[in-house]
Amino acid sequence: MLNPKMLEELSARFSELIAASPARDLEKNAKAMASAMFSRLDLVTREEFEVQQEVLARTRAQLEALEVRVAELERRLLEKEG
Repeated sequence: MLNPKMLEELSARFSELIAASPARDLEKNAKAMASAMFSRLDLVTREEFEVQQEVLARTRAQLEALEVRVAELERRLLEKEG
């Protein structure tokens, strides 16, 4: 199993090789193209996604509580009518 330090070192050496070669220009162009493509898409950040996920969880909890409350009120109403 590779340890994280070895991976970091390998990554650093690979970055050095790329920086000193024409591949650096290719990397810059690829990043620019990817950035342009992603900017045209309607994407959200991980943080925005997680915030919305929390909002949805709270909303679901409130909905479930309201469903229980409505069911109880309906039960009481039926008891009064019956």
